[in-house]
Amino acid sequence: MENVILVIHLILAICLIGVVLLQRSEGGGLGMGGGGGAGGVMTGRQAATALGKLTWFFAIAFLVTSITLTIIAAQNSAGSSLLDDLGGLPATEGEAESELPPIDSMLPPVGTDGPALPPVSE
Repeated sequence: MENVILVIHLILAICLIGVVLLQRSEGGGLGMGGGGGAGGVMTGRQAATALGKLTWFFAIAFLVTSITLTIIAAQNSAGSSLLDDLGGLPATEGEAESELPPIDSMLPPVGTDGPALPPVSE
């Protein structure tokens, strides 16, 4: 179900991009765009074109699929935690201490060719 909604969501995104790119610029964006004449400037409402209505339809459908995918993802992850998914980690502190390697095994061996430390002067 989630995959079907995701595919629909992607198709809607592509359609929304295409419809927005097909529309004629009405100006207002940084003072650029097509003029449109004095009638468009003086009126308070613009004519609702077919592309405008289609843009609204795609935008609303895109938002609905976004919210649906969010709800599905929240339901799928409601009972799990990242730490539960890792597996192999000890559940209690007592087990954690017994499974850790000793600190001596993590230190480099003495007398290796490593960077020399300056002597400490007191």
